[in-house]
Amino acid sequence: MEVSIFEGIQKIVQNVKKLKTKIVPLENAIGKISAKTLKATIALPRFNNSAMDGYGLKGEHQTYKIVGKILAGDDIDIELRDAECIKITTGARTPKSIDKVIPQEHTTSHDNTITIQKELKHFANIRKKGEDIQEEEIVINDGDKITSNYISLLASQGITHIEVYQTPRVAIFASGSELKMPYESLGNTQIYNSNTPYLHARSLELGCDVTFIGKSEDNLESLKSLIANSLEYDLIVTSGGVSVGEADFTKEAFKAFDMETAFDKVTIKPGKPTNFGMIGSTVVLNLPGNPLAASLNYEIFGKLIINCLSGKQNIYQNFLSTKMSKDFKKTRAVDTIIPGFFNGEKFTPAKQFGANMVNILNHCNGFLVIASETDEIKEGEVVKFLPIDWCFESSEVVDFLS
Repeated sequence: MEVSIFEGIQKIVQNVKKLKTKIVPLENAIGKISAKTLKATIALPRFNNSAMDGYGLKGEHQTYKIVGKILAGDDIDIELRDAECIKITTGARTPKSIDKVIPQEHTTSHDNTITIQKELKHFANIRKKGEDIQEEEIVINDGDKITSNYISLLASQGITHIEVYQTPRVAIFASGSELKMPYESLGNTQIYNSNTPYLHARSLELGCDVTFIGKSEDNLESLKSLIANSLEYDLIVTSGGVSVGEADFTKEAFKAFDMETAFDKVTIKPGKPTNFGMIGSTVVLNLPGNPLAASLNYEIFGKLIINCLSGKQNIYQNFLSTKMSKDFKKTRAVDTIIPGFFNGEKFTPAKQFGANMVNILNHCNGFLVIASETDEIKEGEVVKFLPIDWCFESSEVVDFLS
């Protein structure tokens, strides 16, 4: 069944389920997806405390008598009288009786007194309890990616372990007798396999555990053997063998394992022969053999599959609105992917690109998808840029056709 881009996205979201969860130490949680919504059990700050090394003051005066000292970590309280002060360090709990804290550099001292050189507002330089985090405030949501910022926040709550979704396990193999691995010698009509290393590397970048299963020859039994060795994985990704050539056996091989195909073509250029389905709980994505077509369609469909498996909340690709740097004409009435570079102000399409090319995306940081009914985009027109080199996603599906 042939689908549009958004019909394909819908079918992926309908079919791909979150993986099971596990509990990991906080120090091993970086890059994983939280499987729980957690609330703060400790307010931060836990108590009113000083934001400065200085003096805590009582009353409105120019001169104060020093009657004590409180250091960070001291569990003491001092009841100040009018015109009295205490020496206090950054982070030390402030007694209820002080009105404000003045930095020591704004004072002069003599014997047991200080004279202030600057007027302060009430409660100046006092951090109030809970102004950073309130008790019961959500500190992480189910589906949030755990970054270094979350590690800091969770550690501040005394959390040592956290429940996360399991990391997607991806099996990748290539098909085609004309393909050779980089460590093999080339025949006169053979080429090196670039798709498999790309898909392996990109899947790692997207947070997966990846295994290269091997390369099949252009025959049914060779493909079936690789598929049988991949069924324990969460996602199988292949490239090539999904078109209509005499040596294209990929679809037939997967049918032998009762694959339920959700779609086998996408109305898109490049990458029409993109195939998605399920063998039990194992997701299958068959990509075209042309390198650029495989790479770009993996960004649209493969990344979404991985996001769904990972348990992420923000699974959909988002876009940046920018302007076209020059006129661009589209040759066919089909949704078309245009790789290019966004410099922060404008998008420039790649000078020359074809579905079979390899030396394209290393010069690009994203792409447009131009709608089928759009024939031309003029310089200065607003377009929707989809980034590759950085994470920019949405919790809702967005229309990214320009």
